[in-house]
Amino acid sequence: MKTLPTLRQLRYLVAVADNLHFGRAAESCAVTQSTLSAGIQELEALLRVQLLERRTKRQVVVTPLGEEIVARARRLLADAEALVDSAAAAADPLSGPLRLGVIPTIGPYVLPQALPAVREAYPDLKLFLREDQTARLLDLLAEGRLDVALLALPYDVGEMRTLALWDEDVVVAAPAGHAFEALDRVPEDALAAEEVLMLEDGHCLREHSLQACALTRRPAGNESFQATSLNTLVQMVANGLGVTLLPRSAVPVEAGAARGVIVRDLTVSRPARTVALVWRPAAARQRDVALLGRLLQDHAPEGAVLHQRR
Repeated sequence: MKTLPTLRQLRYLVAVADNLHFGRAAESCAVTQSTLSAGIQELEALLRVQLLERRTKRQVVVTPLGEEIVARARRLLADAEALVDSAAAAADPLSGPLRLGVIPTIGPYVLPQALPAVREAYPDLKLFLREDQTARLLDLLAEGRLDVALLALPYDVGEMRTLALWDEDVVVAAPAGHAFEALDRVPEDALAAEEVLMLEDGHCLREHSLQACALTRRPAGNESFQATSLNTLVQMVANGLGVTLLPRSAVPVEAGAARGVIVRDLTVSRPARTVALVWRPAAARQRDVALLGRLLQDHAPEGAVLHQRR
């Protein structure tokens, strides 16, 4: 029988890869630096390969082969955690730590209404939040650093599992006094001649909005102004720099009390995105995901079209 690495050794390796510093890695594992170094040396001896290049007594870089081993170690550790989570979830749903990722065009407009109800219904749940762009959250899911993520579809999530919660459309935000102010609804083709301010590349709302408006070409001039948040977009609109597209859920927060901004529906209302929970296929917390999904649906934003519950 082959001698296999221990989970402790793999955890030490991942900690060093994350920190690139023996001292900080040892601190994150709650062990002494000598204990961590010995564990890494035992792992390298077992595998008969060099995983780390030690530049100084404390600083380190991961070798190319080490990077591959680190990626495999992350998956093994994630599966081991899923095994423990499975046993715990069977006894007490939505309890203990749950690491939830969320994109910035959803989090501020959904979670403040939903999380108090989640805490009240499941007081033993320890929810840790991470806000980031979709691609990064999917990487963290794959690495086992997140348990579940609240994302917007369509998006290529690979082999991840999904639970669709609701659909929502987008609306037009324009400066006060703009020609759109006289309209009840804005025709989609009217946007083609406007300077439509958009989020920077990497935010999936950018493509979702353009597809929902059925624009055959990029709006004029939107590459000149790219924002990192919806709040910045609304402030730019208020200052007369153009118009923008907002998910309906963001309107009460970003444009509801904003001075100098008017909001109009589009002539044809199409779903711009589907808000969904996404998690690893091997994760054992499917029941927890379903319970969390129901609570989020119970506090879905106004105007959301709910998907059928599982």
